[in-house]
Amino acid sequence: SKKPASHQSYRQAQPKLSNSPTGQKHRAPASQPPKRTTTRKAAASKAKQQPPSSLLQLRERWAFASHPPPPMEAPPPGPEPMVLDPPAPAPAPAAAEAAPAGNEKTIKAEKSEKTGHIISTTIGGKNGEPKRTISYMAERVVGTGSFGIVFQAKCLETGETVAIKKVLQDKRYKNRELQIMRAMEHPNVICLKHCFFSTTTRDELFLNLVMEYVPETLYRVLKHYSNANQRMPLIYVKLYMYQLFRGLAYIHTVPGITHRDVKPQNVLVDPLTHQVKICDFGSAKVLVPGEPNISYICSRYYRAPELIFGATEYTSSIDIWSAGCVLAELLLGQPLFPGESAVDQLVEIIKVLGTPTREEIRCMNPNYTEFRFPQIKAHPWHKIFHKRMPPEAIDLASRLLQYSPSLRCSALDACAHPFFDELRAPNARLPNGRPFPPLFNFKHELANASPELINRLVPEHIRRQNGHNFGHAGS
Repeated sequence: SKKPASHQSYRQAQPKLSNSPTGQKHRAPASQPPKRTTTRKAAASKAKQQPPSSLLQLRERWAFASHPPPPMEAPPPGPEPMVLDPPAPAPAPAAAEAAPAGNEKTIKAEKSEKTGHIISTTIGGKNGEPKRTISYMAERVVGTGSFGIVFQAKCLETGETVAIKKVLQDKRYKNRELQIMRAMEHPNVICLKHCFFSTTTRDELFLNLVMEYVPETLYRVLKHYSNANQRMPLIYVKLYMYQLFRGLAYIHTVPGITHRDVKPQNVLVDPLTHQVKICDFGSAKVLVPGEPNISYICSRYYRAPELIFGATEYTSSIDIWSAGCVLAELLLGQPLFPGESAVDQLVEIIKVLGTPTREEIRCMNPNYTEFRFPQIKAHPWHKIFHKRMPPEAIDLASRLLQYSPSLRCSALDACAHPFFDELRAPNARLPNGRPFPPLFNFKHELANASPELINRLVPEHIRRQNGHNFGHAGS
């Protein structure tokens, strides 16, 4: 699909590296004569597209010098998460967790993901609530991965459509997804309705998470525009990113959770209301200062540089970096850092941000402060995006994509950024004239916010409407 001219020229100046027959990235020898069919102009253009030798040296030295730490949690499910259809949970570490007592029941549900198969389970039985049987009919598979499978199903009693994530339980690894999902309730976070356990004829134990069904993902929405040779309208970029940041602000502050796999595939979009919900908490964790974590986490294009550097004591700012990558992708129509490997990912980042300073490296991983990096100048942000891009969009991207984790703005600060001011206008509506989804019904995210930040986040007309009840202002 056609990309913005400025981004095309940027990619031509900073191309991906090609593979040699041995699997190493290399630069073709300058003395090698071009084929007869290659014109002199084409040969010159091809030579111009070769990457700087300093970045090739960085790739080779980094591959030699970097040694990832041994995993301290469940190992990742594979080299790269799969691209899934909605609701699109990405591969998550399989794990074992004791079956909850009360309103969930272990049942036999062999081949439950097949179309037309009916799954029955018992819910209720707590706090005087009567037990009742509820049945789901599987309709179609919407996502698969090493974690298990996600399928769309319909409740036979109510007719409600749900998404059921069926996760294989493995006693060797710890699974936090059920515990984390039970702790969350927010308009921009996927809702867990209930869960149950099922077994197969091979005595495999599966956890089934029954969630609300949201038909689209941000990945598929963006792909729709790209296939049509169009950019996503800015109003939708603002609307989707604002809700993503609001959801992150909630999980970072209230339950204190870091998602660790923010990407377009894990952002659900309701195509009618344009409400956004963060999904797939299979990699999520409550990060405790001083406790080590695995660094091989998060999908490659959205992986924060400190993770590439092998940091094990990172913070929720890795989600902010990922969100910055998502923002840039919506603005460009393609990933900003399309690394072909973990090492190449660092090269792609350096092409844009330039060589990290010694202090920036120390902030990411002090073990690499003596590592010699080639000196590459930063590429100006305004040259990465097309000429008509609003400066507020470029400013927000630059505040999110910082080498130093502590310099990245928080999710709540991102919500208050001027880029989203259009959403706070009194008469702001969707292009079709319908109202926006709820944007200001904050749920405890503002508990520790300053009065100044609250005034920037909650529009005056909303404050008047709700009697200055900032914590629960409605849209």
